[in-house]
Amino acid sequence: MAKENNDDYRKYKTPLVSRYASKEMVYNFSDFKKFSTWRRLWFYLAQAEKTLGLSITDEQICEMKDNLENIDFDAAAIEERKTRHDVMAHVHVFGSCCPLAAGVIHLGATSAYVGDNTDIIVMRDAFDILLPKLARCIQRLSSFAEDNKDIPCLSYTHLQPAQLSTVGKRACIWIQDLLMDLRNIERARNDLRFRGVKGTTGTQASFLALFDGDEEKVYKLDDLVTESAGFKSHFLICGQTYTRKVDVDCLNTLASLGSSVHKICSDIRILANFKEIEEPFEKDQIGSSAMPYKRNPMRSERCCALARHLICLIQDPLMTQSVQWMERTLDDSANRRISIAEAFLSADSLLGTLQNVFEGLVVYPKVIERRIKQELPFMATENIIMAIVKAGGNRQECHEEIRVLSHEAGMVVKQQGLDNDLVERIKKSDYFKPIHNQLEKLLDPTTFIGLAPKQVSQFISSEVKPAISSYSNQMEGKSELLL
Repeated sequence: MAKENNDDYRKYKTPLVSRYASKEMVYNFSDFKKFSTWRRLWFYLAQAEKTLGLSITDEQICEMKDNLENIDFDAAAIEERKTRHDVMAHVHVFGSCCPLAAGVIHLGATSAYVGDNTDIIVMRDAFDILLPKLARCIQRLSSFAEDNKDIPCLSYTHLQPAQLSTVGKRACIWIQDLLMDLRNIERARNDLRFRGVKGTTGTQASFLALFDGDEEKVYKLDDLVTESAGFKSHFLICGQTYTRKVDVDCLNTLASLGSSVHKICSDIRILANFKEIEEPFEKDQIGSSAMPYKRNPMRSERCCALARHLICLIQDPLMTQSVQWMERTLDDSANRRISIAEAFLSADSLLGTLQNVFEGLVVYPKVIERRIKQELPFMATENIIMAIVKAGGNRQECHEEIRVLSHEAGMVVKQQGLDNDLVERIKKSDYFKPIHNQLEKLLDPTTFIGLAPKQVSQFISSEVKPAISSYSNQMEGKSELLL
């Protein structure tokens, strides 16, 4: 019998964690990852300070290293309630399990040393989780595009039938947007710089005092800690924090990804309405509680819902950065705790679902063919005119003849709800008798798709494959949807 007073069900849980995001991304933004990284940063700092001559012993360094993950979270929570300061709470708790090293933990540093540097590390690691997932989505959709590059389909402008394209060519339009996102995310990831060891307001004054005015040791300290944290460079200039424009750049790339996914999944939802393409639908999946026959595009709808949230999150870092007075203000803290984590968790959730969609897209060629037949006679009128002219006819006369027949056929479609009978009308017309034997060829859909199939192959070989080649060893594995 279930407990009636189960506390777990009396607390709000973000659906990003409980329903959508991957375990690896959830861990990346966990308290354990955050506070163990703080301890690693204190370890790197003490280790570098010892290397540069401060009075820190091997025993102190070893004690810190042995307790990097030995975190008493309950004790830290009690200490934070008492001090109202999260960093000092964890300095105290780390010191309690490292009694020998307690006096050298956080030596010369300010809270931003662990806070900001950890945020940079976590965002770097989050990008490293996202990039292979995005590459996998691109690879899956590229396979779909290649498989369907020759299937003619209606293309649309203003969501009205325009000309013919192919199923694979439309997928390449989606892929091109995702390739731009891949490039932008790679650039944001590679542009990340460590905040480094800068002191209270970025002047490094505390470290200059620790090293008795030896500037070279202060610079070397910055370099050593930066290298230990796995970064190639650090900021030369910062206030108490790294500039919050870093957050703007990072979340902007994620918001842009959200925009791409929303467009792609909206297209899929429209095509599902046309019954041309469907996302995967599991054997026991229920489309509607009231209408058992329905096959709702719930994955694509989920992607659109999450994408909207992700797109909106860019407002937070933009506004936060704009009000960081002088060297910093603390009104960034609470906002960043929410917006940065939610942006990466949302992006991760999107890519997991998107991969699932791309791996199971179903095409219905007969439905596509039927829809083409409804529109192609109108689209073929220019070809028919040219054929009449080649047979000795007059262009203006032919234009008028076909205009009248087209309007008659259009009225049948719109007012009577019947199929487009323009071709039958042309076949019955004595005026078009000279080209009756050419009509089948003139109405062949494959003659209306131009270079679309070749564009697909060329695009995949020259742009897609080089862009995702570095992720080739991470391409395996099916997507796993939580709910």
